[in-house]
Amino acid sequence: MNGQPEAVVEVERPILSVRRQGRILALPVLLLIALAAVAGYFVGALPEAWMNWAAGLGALAVALLLGVGPILGWLPNRVTITSRRVIVRRGFFVHRRSEIPLSRVREVRSRRGIGQRMFGAGDIELLVGPDAPTLLRDVPTPDAIVDALQELIEQDYLREGRAQQSAWATQGQAQAQWQTPAQHGGFAPGAPSQGSSGQGAAGSSPYGDT
Repeated sequence: MNGQPEAVVEVERPILSVRRQGRILALPVLLLIALAAVAGYFVGALPEAWMNWAAGLGALAVALLLGVGPILGWLPNRVTITSRRVIVRRGFFVHRRSEIPLSRVREVRSRRGIGQRMFGAGDIELLVGPDAPTLLRDVPTPDAIVDALQELIEQDYLREGRAQQSAWATQGQAQAQWQTPAQHGGFAPGAPSQGSSGQGAAGSSPYGDT
């Protein structure tokens, strides 16, 4: 037993994970429904076979570009908030991931337009030093997320302070244990021992009394 306090390791915990609000998918879904109705009416009813093929391929291309594409682009975009970081994932074909430690976040801002207020969504900005702010766009319940982020940032600040104080206390105990033997008549580092060879007692001659 060395008497030193053991450091408590806090495991990183996932707090919440959100996507951009699904209202942005309303237009692609409506477009897919409209294209299905129009293609079902016209494809096969045109007088020439090549016209039917052209109409079907055109409807399929528009559906993939303006309907399926936005949906697939929405699915992988996710924001995960843990007890220590904010993780942002983007991209379908090319995955991009950025991590922002809570210790680097200096300010959390929210911004809500008229349409966003109607649907309970909003944008959140994370200010990280002199860099451009990280924008979390169209997240649901932005006020609750902002409150959670501010509380997590405060907890991370207090945890860092406790870890620093613990490190200082451990260093102070190590120095005290190193200096204790010298204070109780032991040998301090670099100090000559009493009765070492080459030097006699104080006031005595190495050749004896004359």
